[in-house]
Formats: sequence, structure tokens, C-alpha cells
Amino acid sequence: MTFTLHPHAGLHGPRAWGKLRRVMGATALCVAGVALAVNVHADTVPGKDKSFMIKAAEAGNAEVAASKAALEKSTNPAVKDFAQKMIAQHTQVGDELKQLASSKDVSLPSEPTVAQRAKIAVLDKLSGHTFDKRYASMIGVSAHQDAVKLFQKASTSAQDPDVKNFAAKTLPGLQEHLQMATELKSKVDAAKE
Repeated sequence: MTFTLHPHAGLHGPRAWGKLRRVMGATALCVAGVALAVNVHADTVPGKDKSFMIKAAEAGNAEVAASKAALEKSTNPAVKDFAQKMIAQHTQVGDELKQLASSKDVSLPSEPTVAQRAKIAVLDKLSGHTFDKRYASMIGVSAHQDAVKLFQKASTSAQDPDVKNFAAKTLPGLQEHLQMATELKSKVDAAKE
């Protein structure tokens, strides 16, 4: 870059030229810093990690919504106890996920997916023992199998270390939920209508 100064620009002597060089150098550093900051901010989380966080939020939202329905509809104490635990624990994990996503500038959904809402709508139409069996199978076992797979994959393959740690830290709880759900399903399936 070449600059031509007018002789009357007020820059006479070596001190003026030094000052001009410092100002131009500082300006160049500021511009480079802003460009770097914008670039770093734009690439905060890799796409697969962002996708994991969104799917994890949707899964948690579905667990909470279906479990709230179970609290209202079921008369089985074991189903109600399981549902209460799922609401409490998935809400806590959801809050941790929201904090992580916020720190990574990722927006999370506040509801289950359309497909998950359709499953919950089917549950809402059921009652009694039929409801309990479907809830234990669909939300208890099947949804937790999917969640365990999702979190297992992220715990080993996520590129962002915070996302990877979140998945690894949450995975044992989800595996415990799956075990509880399997036991609940056995009890509910064995019960008479």
C-alpha cells in the first residue's frame, strides 16, 4: 500500500512519520482482530455437534411432555413414579444443555419434533392399562434407546470438547433411565388390566 502525502498535511519530520506508522499499524491490528473475532464466533460449534444439541433438546422435551401426560393419565404408582423422575431429571439435563448451547450461540427448540408430538398425541388418546403399556414401551424404553445411541455417538465423536463432555457426563444417567424403563415395562406388561 502506498501513501502520498501532501506537503502541507502537517506531517513534517521523523516524529510525524513514526506517529503515522503507529496509527496505521494499530488500525491494521484492530481490523485483523475484528475479522478474526467474527470468524471465530461464526465457527463456534461444528454442524454435527449443533445437530446433536438440537436432537438432544427435542428428545428431552418429548420425555418431559409425555411424562407429564403420564402423571395425569396413569393410575399405576410405578408409572407415576417413573414419570416424575423423568420430568425432574430430563428438566435438569435440559437446563444444562440450554446453558451449553447458549455459550456456543446455538438456539435450541423448546418443543419435541412433529413426529414426537404425534406419538404423544396418540398417548393422550389412550387410558388405563393400555396407556401405561404404551408409555412404558414407547417413551420409557424406545425413546431412551434412541437417546442412549445419540449420546454414545456424541460422547466419542463430538468435535467440540464441551459438547463431548456434556454427552459423556449425561450418558450414564440415560443408561440408568433405560434400565428403569425396561423394568417398568416388564412390570406393566405382567400386570392384569
